[in-house]
Amino acid sequence: MYPYYLIDEIRKQNPLIHNITNIVVANDSANGLLAAGASPFMSSAPEEMEEVAELAAATVLNTGTLSSEQLAAMRIVGKKANQLAKPVIIDPVGVGATAFRKREICQLLTEVQPSLIRGNAGEIAALADIPWESKGVDAGSGSGNLVNAAETVAGKYQTLVSVSGETDIITDGQLTYFVENGTAFFPSMTGAGCLLSCLCGAFLSVANEGKLEAVVIANCSYAVAGELASAELNGLAVGTFRNNLLDVLSQLDSSTVEQMAKIRRRTT
Repeated sequence: MYPYYLIDEIRKQNPLIHNITNIVVANDSANGLLAAGASPFMSSAPEEMEEVAELAAATVLNTGTLSSEQLAAMRIVGKKANQLAKPVIIDPVGVGATAFRKREICQLLTEVQPSLIRGNAGEIAALADIPWESKGVDAGSGSGNLVNAAETVAGKYQTLVSVSGETDIITDGQLTYFVENGTAFFPSMTGAGCLLSCLCGAFLSVANEGKLEAVVIANCSYAVAGELASAELNGLAVGTFRNNLLDVLSQLDSSTVEQMAKIRRRTT
């Protein structure tokens, strides 16, 4: 039912994943893609964006350290990738933090058609315009229904939505899945979600069909990797977890993920 084989397919195809990302996480994002078997391309120069879109198998747009130049590059590469029917993943980091971010990210989403919007609870809540308490780029907390928020955003932007958290939510607005794997170490690692967005790009780039399920397996694979990386760690080992995560990603295979997967589908 689930395309676990995509984990191995990434290693076979070695897709080039273009990332316009933030300065905090660029190194981990690139190394995480390499560990998973993909090839990272990190560039945000507007002058080369159309050419890069031709080369890349997928594009990941991350607004963590947003600038006017980055926004210009995102628009160019996103529109070109749309024309080429290549996956575009938008990670709206901190969309609810400031008026500038909210305005510019929402405008970007009207100009570029995303294949996937992937964010934390606070970011998806902000896009759904539901009350949520967050600080900066943190997930924050709130009493709103995150499943409804994710489905609302998916319908509004006609795209897939992935919400990372203790339980990941993945939806196309009609069909919704939950991934219950993971580790408490992820929130302590800066850029953990950003790397997940990059990996979603890799999975979507090798999925010929079943795009929603491809994102489900991307989330599940990453969550399983986190579980394995933290298996013997204590609460003071965040740095070791980061290194372990890269090591586990470099060895992860479809059979391991299938054996450990905790996926369920929403029933109404």
